[in-house]
Order: sequence, then structure tokens, then C-alpha cells
Amino acid sequence: MQYRVVFAAACGFVAQSHAARTWNATKARNFIYIVPDGFGPASQTMARDYVSLLQNGENPSAPVSFQLAADKLVLGNVQTLSSDDLITDSAASATAFACGVKTYNDAVGVDASGSPVGTILEAAHLAEYKTGLVVTSVINHATPACYSAHVLDRNSYEDIAAQQIGYSHPLGSVVDLLFGGGRCYYKPQSDSGSCRSDDVDLFSWAEEQGYRVMQNREQFDKLEKGKGEAAVLPYIGLFNDDQMMYEIDRVRHETEPSLLEMVETALNTLDRATADSEKGYFLMIEASRIDHAGHANDPAAHLHDIIMYNDVVDYAKEWIDAHPDTLMMSAADHECGGLTLNGFNPLPLRGVSASLEEVNRLWSVYNGTDRRGYLVDEILPMSGLAGLSDDVVDMLLSLEDSELISQLSGLISDAAGVHWSTGGHSAVDVTLIGYGAGSKGSELRAAMAGNWDNTELPRFIENVLSVDLTAVTQKLRASGTDWVPKKSATFTKETNGEAPLISDCKKLIEELAGAKNSVIHTSGWKTVAENIDEFAIVRSVGTCSFGSRLTAYGHLSDPAEVDQTAKPWLSLITY
Repeated sequence: MQYRVVFAAACGFVAQSHAARTWNATKARNFIYIVPDGFGPASQTMARDYVSLLQNGENPSAPVSFQLAADKLVLGNVQTLSSDDLITDSAASATAFACGVKTYNDAVGVDASGSPVGTILEAAHLAEYKTGLVVTSVINHATPACYSAHVLDRNSYEDIAAQQIGYSHPLGSVVDLLFGGGRCYYKPQSDSGSCRSDDVDLFSWAEEQGYRVMQNREQFDKLEKGKGEAAVLPYIGLFNDDQMMYEIDRVRHETEPSLLEMVETALNTLDRATADSEKGYFLMIEASRIDHAGHANDPAAHLHDIIMYNDVVDYAKEWIDAHPDTLMMSAADHECGGLTLNGFNPLPLRGVSASLEEVNRLWSVYNGTDRRGYLVDEILPMSGLAGLSDDVVDMLLSLEDSELISQLSGLISDAAGVHWSTGGHSAVDVTLIGYGAGSKGSELRAAMAGNWDNTELPRFIENVLSVDLTAVTQKLRASGTDWVPKKSATFTKETNGEAPLISDCKKLIEELAGAKNSVIHTSGWKTVAENIDEFAIVRSVGTCSFGSRLTAYGHLSDPAEVDQTAKPWLSLITY
């Protein structure tokens, strides 16, 4: 009983201290926030030890203490839970980072009730700061979306893209500079490279609003690292129809700019654009694909994108030393992969020259007659697995493509002593780093040392830039809520604890796709935000996600619009 009393008192103290935190921190003209998506403490250890061994004798039996750029700037750590789960997704966490509120997993720029909330980027825009988003995911992925859009579900990619560029945002265009992937969401469905379901041409619309549009490396290079005549805001550069390449693949192809090149270009452009202004800029940078490699349990891709993240941190520090009216903070939205380093020796990763994503692409498009030779001579060497026994090669050749990639992940990870507890996110705290020059740095360290809830970080930035998140929320809600796209919900079938198969995913999507524009029975089914009243309409069906349950995403109408006397078309079954 005594321990229970002490525990309850401690919990009350923690909750009170978080709610009461305020800052009298230094002011700054510019703020850089960097999100290494899916990056946990073990991720940094893996990268640090890898670089240290390469630079200090390559002998894991005689390791040398070493620090990467992020190690030198540690302030504390950050809690990541969402409003409805101890394990957050990127949308809920990015909404916390951008808006300072807790919300449910999948929510983008809305609170737990689904109402829009202002973002720190929007607040900066309304206060006449210049703003930018630089990512390596699709530009309308969860993290950048939460700074620039408001939808009830992160899978509303078309709506997010339209809001980000200002086409359907109630505040108009709030982002001056956008770099990333996701070209297909900006092209009308008539374009062969489009993934939109309508005829909206966001690239053409952006050009009409004065945006410079870039879709390839050649056009990016004309910016001359942000110092050329072409580097005039506003502009948007999307360099892949889908996600941008992993760094390990990008260096082989060189058809896309690196994250560091995009950051350098963005900072130079923003600095020039605000040279004669009292207000500076807010820039959000995301090393997006660290997370994707964690989901894929791909240690080499994870490693190289982490090294790139540290290069970006180092560049940001040098930039701030030369521009001391700037502050920088960085924390991940969550950890991904449940990475552990039992029996760790990263040196075998040196022989890996391609991500599992690239390996899968090459293997799936091979149409030659000698699959064994292609596997042994091409696929395995680029995976760092040359010299496998004939028995292992035979085993790999007997597998379906997706199973082969999973086996390669295990073989690469085992060789390096890298182990994954999940293909999803974990609940661990993430590291907070930050930097300011001179007295601003001292004040930053004094203000932000310690353990923080993720909702507190934008409140600190709000204070530093003297902007007003509440005012933005009020302005958004003054426009009503009809502009917020309707909720995308999840349809789930149990798989009796067994790992779901791709065939299960296809079957579920086929069943739900048949329900498009039809009424389905959903009695007893609860969505993340609300109970749907008996019936709903499936508007569209997207892709599956894999975990302990098999899930497909469907876009729902407002239940109030549904004829509840209609006969149910489909009853969702658990199996």
C-alpha cells in the first residue's frame, strides 16, 4: 500500500510539472527543426560504432570512443505516446511536434476530436516568416503533412497535397519552399505518372500561383545551392514519383539530390529571401527514410540514412555558427524496428551496396533465364552476402519474392549482430538535441535540458519566434470544418495470431473494393476517433499494413449522410 501511495504521488507530480512548464528563453530570428523519423538510441549507436571502426583500425575487439555530430548536442529525451496508444504513429507524433496537442494515431493537424489545430509552420507564416519543408519521403507523408495540412486520416494523400500547396487550404499557400518526393500526387489522373483519382493538376496550379516547379535533378541544380538567380521563393521540387531513394541507393544512381544538398539549398534560399526582413524563417527537415528502413528491418539502409542525418546536423551547426540568430532542435517522432545490438559488429554492413527495396526491385523485374546466376552474381554481392553455401542459395530460390527479401534481411542483420523486435514502431523515448551559438546556445541548453513530452517542443518554438499557435487554430476554425476531408477508417480481420500473407491482404482489399459507394454494416466497430453509427459508406480502398492484424484503409463518408434504412451490403467478419 505504501508503494502505491508513493507511485500515485509521483505520477501526480510529473503530470503537474509538464503542464506548468513555461520558458523565458532567448528569442531567435530563425528556427530549424529536424525530425530523424524512426530514429532511436540504438540507431545512433550503430552508426557511431560503424564510422568509428572505419576510422580507427576496423578492429571491433579494440573499439575507440567516438562521437558523431548529434552526440555532441544532446539536451535530453522526449516521450512519444499518442492520445490513444502507448506506441505512436508518425501522424500523431508529428501533430504533437507541429501543433502542441495530443491526438490519435493517423490524425494529421487535428486534435483527438477531429477539429483542426494550428501548426507552428502556419503560425510562422501568419507572422510573416518564410517557411520550408525538406524531406526524403513523399512530401505529403505524415510528418510534413502535419505541419501544412489538416485531415482526419494520414492516408488522405490527395487532400494533403492539395492543402500543402494552398489549393484547398483555408489560409492559402503557407509553405514557401517544398523539397521531397511524391510527384505523382501533384499530377492529374490523365498523366501516366499520376496516383491521383481526379483531374486536379497541382503542379500547373502552383505555377499559376508563382511557384517555380522542379521535377528532376537538372532543374534542382539550376538553383546553384540556393545562391543562383533561379533560387527565388516560392518553389517546389519533387524528385521522385514515390519516396526519394535511400541514401545507399542514391549515391549509385545520382539522379536525385541528397538530403544534405536540399538542406543547403533551402537554407541559402531562405536566408537570401529574408535578408531585408525583420522576420526570418522556420524550416522543418525530415530524414524520412530512417523509419522506412526500420520498418523493412534493413540495417544497411538504416545505417546510411542515419549517417546522412548526422551530416545534416553537422551542417546545421556550422550554419548556425555563421548565422547566430538561428536555433536548431532535433528529435525523432518515435523509434522504429525495436533495434537491439546483441553480438554487434557493423563491419559486415560495409559490403552492402543497395537497400532491400532496391534489391527487391531488381529481383522482381529480372526476366532472364538464369535466376540462380543472377542471384549469386548480382543480388547476393550487393546485399553483402557473397559466398553463401549452395544449400542457402537453393533455399532462397525456393521462396516467393517477398519471403526472399525477408530472408535477406535476416541474413544481413545476423551477419552484423543487429536484431529487430518488430517491423513497426516501439514506445521508447527518443533523444533530443539542439544547438545555438554563444549565449543563445547556453540559454537553449538551460531551457530544454531534461525529459519532455513531444507536445512541449512546439510551445518552446512558439516562444522563441514570438508566434501564436492559438490564433492560428481560431483562424482555421473560423472557416468551419467542411474543408477538413472526411475520415479514413481501418477495416481489420484477425489472422489468429499468425503472420498475415500478401494473399490475405489482396483478398481483404478485393472484398472492400467491391463495397465502394455501397453501404456496409459496421455494428460494434469502433474507429480510432468515434463510434460509427451502424452504417457507413466506403468511398475508396487503399493498401494493407501488416502487424498482428491485417488492415486495409477505406475512406468513409459522414455517417449522417448514410441512409440507415438501407440493406447492409457487407458485414465485416473476424477470422
